[in-house]
Amino acid sequence: MRVSVIGCGHLGIPHAAAMAELGHEVIGVDVDQARVDRLSAGECPIYEIGLPELLAHHTQSGRLRFTTDIREAADFAELHFIGVGTPIDADGRSYDTAQVFGAIRTLAPHLDRACTIVGKSTVSVGTTSQVTALVQRLAPAGEQVDVCWNPEFLREGHAVEDTLCPDRLIAGLTTAEAEKAIRAVYAPILDAGVPIFVTDPQTAELAKGAANTFLGLKISYINAVADMCEAAGGDVSQIVDILGIDPRIGSAGMRPGIGYGGGCLPKDIRAFTASAGQLGASQAATLLRAAEEINENRTYVALGLITRALGERPIRGTRVTVWGAAFKPGTNDVRESPALSLAQALQQAGATVTIHDPQAVATAMVRSPEFDYTDDLPTSLDGADVIVLATEWPEYRQADPQALGNRPATPLLVDCRTTLDPEPWRAAGWTVHQLGRPGK
Repeated sequence: MRVSVIGCGHLGIPHAAAMAELGHEVIGVDVDQARVDRLSAGECPIYEIGLPELLAHHTQSGRLRFTTDIREAADFAELHFIGVGTPIDADGRSYDTAQVFGAIRTLAPHLDRACTIVGKSTVSVGTTSQVTALVQRLAPAGEQVDVCWNPEFLREGHAVEDTLCPDRLIAGLTTAEAEKAIRAVYAPILDAGVPIFVTDPQTAELAKGAANTFLGLKISYINAVADMCEAAGGDVSQIVDILGIDPRIGSAGMRPGIGYGGGCLPKDIRAFTASAGQLGASQAATLLRAAEEINENRTYVALGLITRALGERPIRGTRVTVWGAAFKPGTNDVRESPALSLAQALQQAGATVTIHDPQAVATAMVRSPEFDYTDDLPTSLDGADVIVLATEWPEYRQADPQALGNRPATPLLVDCRTTLDPEPWRAAGWTVHQLGRPGK
């Protein structure tokens, strides 16, 4: 098929490259000329595992190209994916869908033949019907243009894998023509046995928020249990194993730490909580808000752990190296990063902060230029009084504590992601403290 992907960010770039990998001819559209120039040259402006290679391959083959001209995309494609950003609105509780409706207002007047618009951006319930009404009013082809919503369930850091090999597909639609188009564009994935749920649009819109909110609930729940372990002297890692063996629960996504971040979970949970209130589901809203409050408090919980680890030494004047800037491993995305929030809290408390990250130093420097940065792990230990692990990159788990040079005279490690095996570090002379686990 001939496909356009409108919006070339964390969602659109992986989706465009993956659609080319599936055999489609793809044109990506973005308003940022500099970004389009980089993408056209096969250069990837974001970090995702496997994405630079896939992008370079398909731009070189000619199967994938990029433009700022939406008329070119309208003339070229028979199916248009909408992958623009939907950040949280000024009210802090709902999606700002201005980019979605802006893309539709720009695209629709050029649609003079039958085609399908497929929304992938995360939106509030009711958006599909509003988009459909707008398209039918503006498009010369009118009702020949079908609109459906196909929410993504990507894990940042695994966006290529999750696009090409998803665990499920959802299509919220109202016409047989839209279903036919969805089945055609995803035919290789469906042929591989991936299940598809064909629903009405409002079910599809709610499903994305419900999925991300449940993940947030799991994270907030285990963090609340970690706080109880901290108070009682228990070990939250063992509790995760005990709970996780129950098939009704599972341990996936239940890692105690400093909370969730990024461009999806925080805004999706806020918006889903707000939707519950707007729909009159007040008890659901109360439950979901509690999960938000637990997550919002994680920075201060971690700050308390660091304070206890330092003992009589105050944070003010302490030299702290924070390992991690990205909100999770596998990406250079620092939006709503708990690691940067913790670094800011440490600095406000009077510490001198240096940040190391294997991939996100450049993006973090743009968002938080007030810190010192390094992308060299041994160098990050220079002059540090305490190391704080804030993003669970495998580079930290795999580091050999015996071989790390430049370590502090009295090496102190505070693992705020409860991700390291502390015993090799303790055997190498480090004092290790972890959230929800006995420290020594």
